[in-house]
Amino acid sequence: MVVTVAATGPDTAETLHSTTFASRYVRDQLPRYRMPENSIPKEAAYQIISDELMLDGNPRLNLASFVTTWMEPECGKLIMDSVNKNYVDMDEYPVTTELQVCWEKFARYFEVELKEVKLTEGYYVMDPKKAVEMVDENTICVAAILGSTLTGEYEDVKLLNDLLVEKNKETGWNVPIHVDAASGGFIAPFLQPELEWDFRLPLVKSINVSGHKYGLVYPGVGWVIWRSKDDLPEELIFHINYLGADQPTFTLNFSKGASQIIAQYYQLIRLGFEGYKHIMENCKLNAAVLKEGIDATGRFDVLSKADGVPLVAIRLKDSTNFSVFDISENLRRFGWIVPAYTMPADAEHVAVLRIVIREDFNRSLAQRLLADINKIIGELDAHAVHAIKLSTAAAGGDGASKSAVDAATEAFKDLAGKKKAGVC
Repeated sequence: MVVTVAATGPDTAETLHSTTFASRYVRDQLPRYRMPENSIPKEAAYQIISDELMLDGNPRLNLASFVTTWMEPECGKLIMDSVNKNYVDMDEYPVTTELQVCWEKFARYFEVELKEVKLTEGYYVMDPKKAVEMVDENTICVAAILGSTLTGEYEDVKLLNDLLVEKNKETGWNVPIHVDAASGGFIAPFLQPELEWDFRLPLVKSINVSGHKYGLVYPGVGWVIWRSKDDLPEELIFHINYLGADQPTFTLNFSKGASQIIAQYYQLIRLGFEGYKHIMENCKLNAAVLKEGIDATGRFDVLSKADGVPLVAIRLKDSTNFSVFDISENLRRFGWIVPAYTMPADAEHVAVLRIVIREDFNRSLAQRLLADINKIIGELDAHAVHAIKLSTAAAGGDGASKSAVDAATEAFKDLAGKKKAGVC
């Protein structure tokens, strides 16, 4: 009989233990002001954060706050059942939501004149040259979007910065840049670290990013960071002391739930840089597979770019017989919620379908969606042929019938052309 002893390294030995407290993850201190480089097991992330939260006070014993600290378990279950629904997606969740628009609301509430660079067909992001031409002595900032909600494309923040530096030199102004990185802020650092869009550019003074998008947290948590404390004017910070200590705040609302902030902390230490990188790479690959399958139909033009938010935005090459709105409506039969919308002013005649690829959209779902799109196109083609035969028969027997068919067709096209969907 030969007896052997299996070799065990540090990592292998850890898997033999049944408790997180016996692992190396409770021995190493987590970085406080940056994302860890490596991922850690989900059990370890949970235990570490749970232990830190023990230092918080008991909400039920917090007699300083007016905020509700207890609800019935049935209501708690409803909250968990709906925690992944986005309140502003009115078209997707009509029972729950009402439409909100962020930049327009800001401009209206604060009486700021919003100057928008008009899009053109084939160029669906802000043109930095046109944007800088619109800057005047009253401009408070130029906002660039890292990840258009229309096509996922990144606006050229580097070019905008360079042009605005020259304009500021010529005029003596000091117009800064704000980057709306709601989607791209958790994508570009992992897939395109060489891309300059952040504080590497001198005029970028503030950046916002949505934790509830590619930060991988349920809605709705978002973050904003300033280049330095000097870029956040002191007069915008309110100091409140009625809760027993100085509470500086500069948000429009005051009380807010802590759960999403805790969830973001969990994702950051659980996944680390490598985990986010792997997830974003998978999203990009699945978007490429979906694009390839859609290209193979020969029926669509792809408007989205490979380098950007992982989504596929498409328009029909020929919408004579049916529109993207017809495809969107029919996809709901199979459970898919795929918005169809028209582009903004000066490109309103372009109607688009947009498919967003998230962490939980896998290769199998991509193949199923492609199969359903092909099936719907076949059905709509067959329906169009049938309608042509009917209209031809009507035209042969009765001119009035032909007029009725034409009128109905034009009315439908007019309705489809006017329909717009909120995209967020």
